[in-house]
Amino acid sequence: MQKWSNASIFGREGLWDLLIENGSFKKIVKSGTSGFDDCETIDLNGKLVCAPFIEPHIHLDTTLTAGQPRWNESGTLFEGIQCWSERKDSLTKEDVKERAKKALSWQMANGIGAVRTHVDTTDPSLVALEALLEVKAEMKELLDLQIVAFPQEGLISYPNGLELVEEALKMGADVVGGIPHFEFTREDGVQSIREIFKLAMKYDKPIDIHCDEIDDEQSRHVEVVARETIMNDYQGRVTASHTTAMGSYNDAYTYKLMRVLRLAELNFVANPLVNIHLQGRFDTYPKRRGLTRVKELDQNGLNVCFGHDDIMDPWYPIGNGNMLQVLHMGLHASQLMGYSDIANSLRFVTDNSAKALNLSNYGITEGNPANFIVLNGEDGYHALRLQAEVLYSVRNGKVIAQTKPRETHVFLPEQKNITFM
Repeated sequence: MQKWSNASIFGREGLWDLLIENGSFKKIVKSGTSGFDDCETIDLNGKLVCAPFIEPHIHLDTTLTAGQPRWNESGTLFEGIQCWSERKDSLTKEDVKERAKKALSWQMANGIGAVRTHVDTTDPSLVALEALLEVKAEMKELLDLQIVAFPQEGLISYPNGLELVEEALKMGADVVGGIPHFEFTREDGVQSIREIFKLAMKYDKPIDIHCDEIDDEQSRHVEVVARETIMNDYQGRVTASHTTAMGSYNDAYTYKLMRVLRLAELNFVANPLVNIHLQGRFDTYPKRRGLTRVKELDQNGLNVCFGHDDIMDPWYPIGNGNMLQVLHMGLHASQLMGYSDIANSLRFVTDNSAKALNLSNYGITEGNPANFIVLNGEDGYHALRLQAEVLYSVRNGKVIAQTKPRETHVFLPEQKNITFM
């Protein structure tokens, strides 16, 4: 038996004791009422405990390749795709595994417990997929990894694109992906969506589509995704990633669209760091923010979460796997900066992401696996404001990552400790 005492738990009032046995939460009780005083105890002194962060959207096959073979100087999505197309020629299994494991170790250190990665299947060798399937098996004790078969250069437009996605599913990919806005024509994009649903139903897989990642207000594939979801009774199993074009839709069309999206029960992933960097590149001024309508989707009862998308690759030249950076940018760009918005915002990188990934047994609940993180803050508001360190990351009751709190001093001239509180 192990006890983590005096924890502030996200979403609950007061202080709590977490009793862990055999890797699961045995009891969660008000502090001082649990007994078991003779067991191993870690006193958290009011630090914030929440379920592990979830990464709902990243590209581990491309991670840590920024500047290879050249930098994306225009900062556009399209030059990024061209840079990656050139880098793919030199991919090896060892190369992909080394970079992916390094990025995942950064994410683990930052409290991430589950990851959904998209893997480019527009490569006849499928070497990146093979590599990441091995990474998934080798790191299964440390985190949960879902793999999306993603046709980066098109399902219809790329030679044998459809066949390569199907082969990826046969090899073990978990999710069917797509990129309808990048196909040659809108008609090709619509056809690609219908083919995605056929594959998903054939192999009983969820769907996660790169959808309308462009500032073009006429890019309206998300309505087709919603329609196919409804017609095929696939509610709850479909995620629309990016949907940045929605930020450019007129309000009358968006009002009508929201009804269809609600009926489809779509999940949405916004990627604030990358979206605000890549989009608006063809605007002079006014310059669009390049983010989907996070606030409006949330207010309409749709599930919205935030992801990284990229870490140091052709589409995003910086990053370190810290979900609080993602959340910080997401709240600013979405104008979710009221106190209650901030205080409750951890849901965008925890519970909402878990729902999008269809994770089971997630959360701080008696009987669930003892997976949680301890943040160096007293509540959600201060965790976000301070960009709090993840002091502990715990999986099945075992600490898998630990960070010591930083110390800052100023000299006035006497030394004074600064806590920013």
